[in-house]
Amino acid sequence: MSSGVASSAPRTGLGHRERGWAGLQFRRVDLHEGVEPRRSVATGGDVFSRVVQGQMETGVTDPDLLLGYADPDRVAILGGSYGGYAALVGVTFTPDVFAAAVDIFGVSDLANFLRNQPEFVRPALAANWFRWVGDPADPQQEADMLARSPISRVDQVRTPLLIAQGANDARVAQAESDNMVQALRARGVPVEYILMADEGHSIENPENLIAVYHAVERFLDEHLGHGRDAT
Repeated sequence: MSSGVASSAPRTGLGHRERGWAGLQFRRVDLHEGVEPRRSVATGGDVFSRVVQGQMETGVTDPDLLLGYADPDRVAILGGSYGGYAALVGVTFTPDVFAAAVDIFGVSDLANFLRNQPEFVRPALAANWFRWVGDPADPQQEADMLARSPISRVDQVRTPLLIAQGANDARVAQAESDNMVQALRARGVPVEYILMADEGHSIENPENLIAVYHAVERFLDEHLGHGRDAT
């Protein structure tokens, strides 16, 4: 079992499923050995919000924020949707901070992501995404978006990564994950890829949900817990 904190993305007008989430993996807890009292969500959330909202997009993560919450050598980042983008930013802009990362249907290329949004959400883009993230139709803004996109910094990645994606995702297209995986494998970076043929921008099938989280548990154990200690 694992303990950590979570943060959701700023509201974008696309609905609760698309707001995203992200969390930091702080420590491994052995149920047979007991569990330390968990710190309050508010305290942990304040720390993580400072990391993601205030610093991660510029590629600056202050390790001092984690003191008292985590072993700095055993910190992982995990997120879905916006949180998947946050996880990818974490390993591309701050490659020495995290020991492992999990991205679940996250954005790797901001410009490509917005260009491929379905027609039914396009009327809402101008009031939020284009205002706060950028308009890919504007060359200057497109260049700025690419500079803030994980796909442009794959050469920085040294962190083991697990990526999960729904093949029918209408929000974050499969290409967002495909392109990241292909670029990383071309460089020889360890990356596991779970592509679910019957899922969209959420994991609805119970069998898929169980399989993904079993994979995440194994992956984090390998890089943070007992598996890492055995190597």
